[in-house]
Amino acid sequence: MGSPVLHQGAMVQCPHGVPAQPIPSQVRVMTNHQPLLTQSDVFTIAGCPFQLPGPTPSPCVQVRWVTASLRVRASGVPVLLQTSSSLCLAGTQAPQGPALVAGVSPRVSAL
Repeated sequence: MGSPVLHQGAMVQCPHGVPAQPIPSQVRVMTNHQPLLTQSDVFTIAGCPFQLPGPTPSPCVQVRWVTASLRVRASGVPVLLQTSSSLCLAGTQAPQGPALVAGVSPRVSAL
């Protein structure tokens, strides 16, 4: 059995507990009446409190997806799965750790 897919309402957080807000690039393939998320979608993070020793602010500002589904695509782009690998990045593009994923859906429908 495959992994559940991510949709716009899925809870994705930076490793410091701040929610990431997805901006779906496609709205044709839906699950639970919400667009499926794809590897090319932009995820922004606002309000991350992470600081480097010093204290130098280094908040997470975006999520970059490293892996996605090998078989399932939406509008030609691989969809994100609960098991997809990601990196949260600071404004300097320094990796901060993987995103935490919850709230996924196994049901998909195409319009």
